Amino acid sequence: MFDWKKFSDQQQEQQLPDKSELEARIIEMLRTIYDPEIPVNIYDLGLVYALEVQPAGNVNVRMTLTAPNCPVAQTFPQNVQETLACVPGVNNVKVDLVWDPPWSRERMTDAAKLELGML
Repeated sequence: MFDWKKFSDQQQEQQLPDKSELEARIIEMLRTIYDPEIPVNIYDLGLVYALEVQPAGNVNVRMTLTAPNCPVAQTFPQNVQETLACVPGVNNVKVDLVWDPPWSRERMTDAAKLELGML
């Protein structure tokens, strides 16, 4: 008897992108999410402190916001989670919002600083 479940699982495994390709896709998607108060994406703004991508498509994001009293602090992590869940190859997303260390302008990329006229 043919095992359709096993066949399906094998096909899915073959279609999964490798870790570096998946990480590149996730970073690309993070660059489409903008801080609600600053017209720069959250990745270049330096709000993403850590990105862990596992080959099986599990993604852990450790991020912060520009200020603890940010008006979207309650909803923004869910927005990031839902957006990253749309990336092909991502199966599960966990977003942890942290406040330590506090965000500072030094975390911004040069591109973000240039965009904001800080260079």
